[in-house]
Amino acid sequence: MSGADIRADHLDTDHQDTDHQDTEPPDPPWRPRDERRGQFLRSISARTSLRTKLITAVLGLVILALAAISVASVVMLRQYVTTRQDSQLGAAFAQYASGSQVPPHAQPGYATNTPSNLVVALQRPGTQVIWSSASMAFNGLQQPLPQLPANSTWASNPNGVLLTVPAQSGPDTWRIIATTNIYTVQNLSTGTSQQEKLNFVVGVDLGNVGAMTHRLILFDLIVGGAIVLVLAAVGIAVVQANLRPLNDIELTASQIAKGHLNHRIPERDPRTEIGSLGRSLNAMLSQIETAFHAQEESEQAAHRSEDRMRRFIADASHELRTPLTTIRGFAEYYRQRGGVRKGQDQVSGTSPADSSAPDSPAAEDGLTPRDLDRIMRRLEAEASRMGLLVEDLLTLARLDQQRPLNLAPVDLLTLAADAVQDARMVAPGRPIDLNVAPGAAFLVDGDEARLRQVIGNLLNNALTHTPPDTPVRVKIASGMLDHATPAVVLDVEDDGPGMERDQAQRVFERFYRADQARNRASGGTGLGLAIVSGLVAAHGGTVSVRTAPGEGADFQVRLPLSPGARVGEPGDADDDGDSPASAR
Repeated sequence: MSGADIRADHLDTDHQDTDHQDTEPPDPPWRPRDERRGQFLRSISARTSLRTKLITAVLGLVILALAAISVASVVMLRQYVTTRQDSQLGAAFAQYASGSQVPPHAQPGYATNTPSNLVVALQRPGTQVIWSSASMAFNGLQQPLPQLPANSTWASNPNGVLLTVPAQSGPDTWRIIATTNIYTVQNLSTGTSQQEKLNFVVGVDLGNVGAMTHRLILFDLIVGGAIVLVLAAVGIAVVQANLRPLNDIELTASQIAKGHLNHRIPERDPRTEIGSLGRSLNAMLSQIETAFHAQEESEQAAHRSEDRMRRFIADASHELRTPLTTIRGFAEYYRQRGGVRKGQDQVSGTSPADSSAPDSPAAEDGLTPRDLDRIMRRLEAEASRMGLLVEDLLTLARLDQQRPLNLAPVDLLTLAADAVQDARMVAPGRPIDLNVAPGAAFLVDGDEARLRQVIGNLLNNALTHTPPDTPVRVKIASGMLDHATPAVVLDVEDDGPGMERDQAQRVFERFYRADQARNRASGGTGLGLAIVSGLVAAHGGTVSVRTAPGEGADFQVRLPLSPGARVGEPGDADDDGDSPASAR
């Protein structure tokens, strides 16, 4: 090859290296095949059920154990049958092989039997022995003799080693022992003696060992197969029975997946693995169910809160829009009339009454001071109404923020008596009574100003929503908040028109009005009873209403009795409420 060819080959090699320098070397051919094989086995294992794996593993171990037992039994049987005559062979061998003379009845190339059923033979190396004529005639033995080794190594030096050899014909097996010696052999035809190197062999017929082992193998196969079938049936039943709890767990999981969170795994002995697993899963399911219901309740509460907030904002906007509209209307009216006409009353001598007449000159050029006073009174009334609404909203906001109350022992009887006296001054023509039941001192731990607001709102609600001559009764007595908590019970009853059931269920909602009349003359904000509910709840009490159409309404407040309350003599309360507490 020339130098140019060498350089060309070198450049071509460099070009190929440059083209493939960014290419990763291919995987060895064996790696993808092994990976595919591993993936295939893993996929089979993943698709196989636990029952099949357990049963297959148990049967596989049983089959391996039976095979090992069968092999061991066959080996031990062959060894036993083969070696059980070894001691007798050894003794006979030692007896007959000690001398250099030919044993009795033994001839070179022939075999003869002994009284102990052993066979003695003299083998010329490399040949086989046959029965002597005397043995054939005397015993009639027809069984084949052993197939003696014909190789030169064994023939030259058997060394007294025990060997197992087949028969010359047939299925029998022989056990032999031999040694090499120089024997004096007499030639019967010539009558002379000569020295000859012969193998002295002692053997015993073991019978058909192969047939025996074959029968044992067949027996092992039959018995082993029956054992495997029985164990398979029993194993399937046992595995099914023991895996039934897993079926229950699977069924429970499927029911829970469908949304039935109240399903539980049947309880079993917690000392077992399945029992411990079932208890742990039931505890987990209980927590999941509790968390799920809590989330549902939280979502529902959030939706309800959102709805209440929307309704609250709409109602508050509506309530605030009414006074704002009135204030804006009067302000525009004042601006459109040009303000107050200066000096009108003093210059023209007209009275304020005359200035309001349609034909009065003052009506054309501006407002008189009397008109301005009327506008200011309306503005003041609407501003007061708006102020009350804002105060109520602030009160509710403080309750929502759960601001702490100024708690102190408060005599609820005194507050009730004061509220009744105030109501009598507001409505002097209406019968308003205070009834006090005998019992303990009516002391509660609360905020006095807020408790006054509770009683005042309840009385104002009764005065506002009943006809002017409807009796109102305030009752105070001892009772129970629950089964173990003593309480002070305050009732505000009226004989008014009452409410429907659905109205009574919503009466404590914010801005709710049973008559849905927002522009009525009463001017109420619809927040009084909502404030009562919030304040009573903040004091740890309850408020409820009992009412029916045409039967009036009874608003009942229960507040926990103060621990410092003492049992005393009840006050003397008459029907008109002139008790010592109410006379203050």
